[in-house]
Amino acid sequence: MIRQLETMQPDKRQHIQTLMQLGEGRDVFPETQRDVIRRSWQRCLEEYQLDPSRPRPVRVLTQQALRDHQESADELLHVARAGVERLYSQIAQHGYALILTDQRGIAVDFRGQRDQLSELRRAGLYLGSDWNERYAGTSAAGTCLHDGAAVTCHQREHFDATHIDLTCTAAPITDPQGRVIAALDISALKSPRPQESQTFALSLVTLHARMIEDAYFLHRYRDCLILRFDTAREFVHLNGRGLFAIQEDGKVIAANHEGRRLIDAHLERWPPWTVSTLPAVTQLFDGELNELLSIPHASRDQIRAFRLRADDAIVFVTLIEPRGYPVQALPTVSQQDDPVPELDQLAGDDPSMHRLLKLARRMRHENVSILIRGETGTGKEVLARALHDSGPRAKSPFVAVNCAAIPESLIESELFGYLPGAFTGGRPKGMRGLIQQADGGTLFLDEIGDMPLSLQSRLLRVLAEREVSPLGAETPIKVDIRVITATHRDVTELIASGQFREDLYYRLNGAELLLPALRERADRHYLIRKLHAELQAEREQSLHLRADAISALLSHHWPGNIRQLRNAIAFAMATAEGDEITLHDLPEVCQTHTGSTRGAASPLAAASPFASGASSNPASPAPASAGADAGTDADANELLELLRHTDWNVSQVARQLGVSRPTIYRRMRRHGLVAPNHQPLAS
Repeated sequence: MIRQLETMQPDKRQHIQTLMQLGEGRDVFPETQRDVIRRSWQRCLEEYQLDPSRPRPVRVLTQQALRDHQESADELLHVARAGVERLYSQIAQHGYALILTDQRGIAVDFRGQRDQLSELRRAGLYLGSDWNERYAGTSAAGTCLHDGAAVTCHQREHFDATHIDLTCTAAPITDPQGRVIAALDISALKSPRPQESQTFALSLVTLHARMIEDAYFLHRYRDCLILRFDTAREFVHLNGRGLFAIQEDGKVIAANHEGRRLIDAHLERWPPWTVSTLPAVTQLFDGELNELLSIPHASRDQIRAFRLRADDAIVFVTLIEPRGYPVQALPTVSQQDDPVPELDQLAGDDPSMHRLLKLARRMRHENVSILIRGETGTGKEVLARALHDSGPRAKSPFVAVNCAAIPESLIESELFGYLPGAFTGGRPKGMRGLIQQADGGTLFLDEIGDMPLSLQSRLLRVLAEREVSPLGAETPIKVDIRVITATHRDVTELIASGQFREDLYYRLNGAELLLPALRERADRHYLIRKLHAELQAEREQSLHLRADAISALLSHHWPGNIRQLRNAIAFAMATAEGDEITLHDLPEVCQTHTGSTRGAASPLAAASPFASGASSNPASPAPASAGADAGTDADANELLELLRHTDWNVSQVARQLGVSRPTIYRRMRRHGLVAPNHQPLAS
């Protein structure tokens, strides 16, 4: 054995000596050793009794034994083929081979470069090779299968000295019950020394393992109803992260990795489930079963937003029906509410708005007072008017009063009215107050939190007695009104500070409707389209809203909510040149943090450790003039690059970007870009 060690390469000899000292009970782990590798080395020495001084030859199964393993994994191999091919196409040019092992660590599928086949086989990166941790020691595939987690085993992290030149990264593939059934591994014969060079490889393999896992899930449950969900609406159909197979009564049969994580947050009972404890999908999503099962027939894109019961996060859900599934078989837990256009048009599929409008439907026929709360610009008056227009008072007056806009000295006379001669400066014939004008209809008091304390007691009497006393009148006048109030302030804080009467608050708050902020709503795309259509009708214009403008509108924070969004679209329609609205037609504030990636390297390529010889920090183009800070602005960089490429031909740049020449000049002025022949001479 000593002679064997002496003839070995120094790095392998040192590796074996370290492991032998570890086997003798000495703590010689390198300081940088990761816990996952430490645990595996200890298993190899203590549990598997592997001798580090005797490197094990690569074990490759016979053809018959390999066929047996492949037949056992036949269904997975069939489903995984596309994912394996896609992953290998991305890594092959960088010297990586790919193996897919079964749950016992046998490579049942393999991809590698033809000119490296002999070397790959000697290294064990070949069809039929055994990477089980009990035989091959610490490796990405074997340790991944043991721990059920993605792992990189880089060079000297391998247990067996035969493998310390390799870098391997593997991710587990689980079945719908969460059991590890395979490992997807990419390995290279040579790689940079730092282990961090494989960070991107770990993300890439994990991504493709999840894709294969989900494809396997969809194949296994192709005859069942499947709910697919994601936090981004755009990805639900393409690659939604969460999957549930469900029965027609809503009970969950199986879930993929993301689905199981959601179930863990709710039930903490996976695995296993028994027939009596199958969770219902309505325990996970805040909605009724018929709302989930009617998704394919209830919306244009067959997607609906729901709020998770676990953490109130919004997810977007679609329903995949098995081929030939009878529509009439859908259970009807409760009948859909009759349409109420005045209310229905206020929202798309936002869960908070859906819940609010459901309550509003019930309250529109009642005579109780309603308090609407929400940030400025969320549409409190629009909701109040919709409640009025959809109720029994629709043909009677709707009188809106902004309590914050009327001067305190006038608000009493405006609300209650006055008789002739009631005070100096009044109208000779007196005036009917706004409360009286709303008789038979609805009185909407906006920003009720700003009503002077002195008037609150008089309003309380109006609500209690249903009568109003104009200034100077001796007898009160009966009124029949429904009162809807709104505020952006916290009324409970106003009560605590003595600025609002508690008894009035309870009179006004017969029911409370809370309007969510625009940034919290899942139906922003619906609102953008709706406001755009309304403004086009008002202005009798026909302007296409381009995708880059929609993207900027969707990503903006909107502190002014729907009012600010409407103003932004109106601004863009007023300033747009041509027949479409682009990103650059929006107000400046909407363009913040929005930049073009035209001509830039792919983010994946930029982050990839496989790329060689490419600069990771390319220099930004220099500004066109001393006053142009173009280097810090992505839009300016793009425009500057195009202008230079076309020798500052503005017409050509406009054609390339599909905009007008004035738009290009406006962008140049915005970013301080000046053509060389127009720059001032140096003094």
